[in-house]
Amino acid sequence: MTPFKAAAAHVAPVFLDAPKTVAKACSLIEEAARNGAALIAFPETYIPAFPLWSAVVAPIHNHEWFKRLAASSIRCPGPELERIAGAARRHGMVVSLGFNEGTADSVGCLWNSNVLIGEDGAILNHHRKLVPTFWEKLTWANGDGSGLRVVETRLGRIGMLICGENTNRLARFTLMAQGEQVHVSTYPPVWPTRDPRGGGGANYDLAGAIRIRAGAHSFEAKAFNIVASGFMDAAMREELATLGKDAMRVLEESPRAVSMVIGPTGEPVGDVLSDREGLLYASIDTRACVEPKQFHDVVGYYNRFDVFNLTVDRTRRRPVAWRGGEDPAVAGAEEEPSGPA
Repeated sequence: MTPFKAAAAHVAPVFLDAPKTVAKACSLIEEAARNGAALIAFPETYIPAFPLWSAVVAPIHNHEWFKRLAASSIRCPGPELERIAGAARRHGMVVSLGFNEGTADSVGCLWNSNVLIGEDGAILNHHRKLVPTFWEKLTWANGDGSGLRVVETRLGRIGMLICGENTNRLARFTLMAQGEQVHVSTYPPVWPTRDPRGGGGANYDLAGAIRIRAGAHSFEAKAFNIVASGFMDAAMREELATLGKDAMRVLEESPRAVSMVIGPTGEPVGDVLSDREGLLYASIDTRACVEPKQFHDVVGYYNRFDVFNLTVDRTRRRPVAWRGGEDPAVAGAEEEPSGPA
């Protein structure tokens, strides 16, 4: 239980450009390392972008956007992740990275994915978002339970969930039950649900939802929660402006996300980032997770395992199960890497 500094990357991608976004990620890893961070967390689907167009324009107008996203999505394992793993290894950093994941099984199937990369460059965990939320279903397929894992590192036991998964009590409990001490939660820069001028109620308060979820999980798990949200910069605005004036107005008037670190009492540790791009640093000492367990340990004495029972299927789902003559090259394309990248 060694104290360390964490960095939440409240940053924009190089919109829909995977190679340049990978280069930016490597640069940010280097910057965080220079500033003494041992862990850096990037936002939801940082590579190459979050599909905001699905929120504000009808699906019949979004075919070209989807094709651009699919063309810039990456695979796990793959050369883009190898570059980021190399940066993690050079700087001795643990890296949590959100990305759009493609697959050899289909040219049009995408997942909302996250990997945890160790300081030696090994991919420690690979998680696919269980259920895309609302209009996200127009882009991503359902994930599976394979990545519902907590990883033992020298910094502590680290788990991760993506955006709305942090509302899923059972997913969160699955990580708590593995002794999670440091939780990473990732979000987009903005998440529109209404036209603010169209009547029918207020838009979704993304920042408020993040604070509620992050605080609840930290308080229940008695863990630190590193929240990394995306940022919409001028270049992204310029690209999205082709959606039209009404679409851009909705994006501009929707509440922004926030990045922060929450302690095991449910209160923020240090600053909060919202309206500017940058790295947010916070000190984490997992020894602070011990004392609150005396009050409520929901995976220990403060539970009734004779009354409640949770079973989790961590099978990695494939479109076909082969018997006998399986092509090992195709099978290996979706295997989980176990060593340094």
